[in-house]
Amino acid sequence: MSTSPTIDTAAALAATSLLRFATAGSVDDGKSTLVGRLLHDSKSVLTDQLEAVETASRNRGQDAPDLALLTDGLRAEREQGITIDVAYRYFATTKRRFILADTPGHVQYTRNMVTGASTAELAVVLVDARNGVVEQTRRHAAVAALLRVPHVVMCVNKMDLVDYQEKVFASIAEEFTAYAASLGVPEITTIPISALVGDNVVTASANMDWYGGPTVLEHLETVQVSHDPSDDPARFPVQVVIRPQTDEHRDYRGYAGQIASGIFRVGDRITVQPSGRTSTIEGIDALGEPVDVAWAPQSVTLRLTDDLDISRGDMIAPADAKLSPSQDLTATVAHLHDRPLKVGDRVLLKHATRTVKAIVKDIPSRLTLADLSQHPAPGELVANDIGRVVLRTAQALPVDAYADSRRTGSFLLIDPADGTTLTAGMAGDAFAEAAEETKEARGGTADDDGWDF
Repeated sequence: MSTSPTIDTAAALAATSLLRFATAGSVDDGKSTLVGRLLHDSKSVLTDQLEAVETASRNRGQDAPDLALLTDGLRAEREQGITIDVAYRYFATTKRRFILADTPGHVQYTRNMVTGASTAELAVVLVDARNGVVEQTRRHAAVAALLRVPHVVMCVNKMDLVDYQEKVFASIAEEFTAYAASLGVPEITTIPISALVGDNVVTASANMDWYGGPTVLEHLETVQVSHDPSDDPARFPVQVVIRPQTDEHRDYRGYAGQIASGIFRVGDRITVQPSGRTSTIEGIDALGEPVDVAWAPQSVTLRLTDDLDISRGDMIAPADAKLSPSQDLTATVAHLHDRPLKVGDRVLLKHATRTVKAIVKDIPSRLTLADLSQHPAPGELVANDIGRVVLRTAQALPVDAYADSRRTGSFLLIDPADGTTLTAGMAGDAFAEAAEETKEARGGTADDDGWDF
């Protein structure tokens, strides 16, 4: 007898107490100090870790502990006083668990921010109150919009160095909010802070009584990141076919993997892509027990009524899904490797659980994130570039638009010679789709405003 939950319970259980977020900002804006202050004041730092930071700070001639050292763990980072690589930290409060990615601020490490923010549900962008919104601030806001991070928090840091003036904060907040909204960022929150002193990081500031909003930690603990999984398209990339060899289960055939998005139920009519063959879900096994319904990101085994030729890399989706496998793919990509990506390059394309051969047919444009201008027909993309590419794959792939699914709308380009990751891709024109959605939400029209590459 199945004890599986109903759809309403499934939606409720899909709500998570885990928040993945990334920090970004220009050099010396105080990202690592903010993270260190957040960990320290929320009492998420072990005694030996704090002692190590205090010792390192004294060795550098500092009187007070440099909390930035809690995340700047590489020797080169400590010596140069900058963040070079993405630093991941895990901590928890009584209200929520967190996975934090502290990303570099240097322009040459923009690719690291792409890596850190690719799975983030929230991005914290820091701005130095003395400098306001600068080129790198706009760059990071654009990357967050490109990756469709649903929540962006802009922290105006170092308010203590501008005498906690409300007008300074208001001016910066207005400029950033307008810019981020034009990119299609759906939710923007602005908070005035001093990471060094601790104002409005974990504890409300006594120096800014004119600010009545939440502290950084309060916002992180309360921001809504869960949603009804039935709002997402149901997608199940097959990871492995299970065929037990025992006499008792000789007729068992199951398709195991992790649900990428949406909900599957026993009795659902499905289509297997790219073959297009249809069947019905006869059963769903989760943790060895039969259930009636399963939702992302659960790992389950689906059993079908028909004996179909299904293998690793195939995609199971609802029979009425608007999913047309194709060998031609146009996408927005962020190039991550020092080796340029050029027209004519032969690569491997990894989408979900399938990896196929592909060739770069065209690179129509490269985007200048500083002012969102276009550079037509660049011929190649170098490290940290974001541009549009046209790919031809050896096999048809059922790729969603990234606007519809961050999981099944994304892919990686890999060097076939050594397996190095070259490029992160997002199917479709991510900026244009985000801008169009924002305009429509505001009751406007999605006319041409320079977003088309």
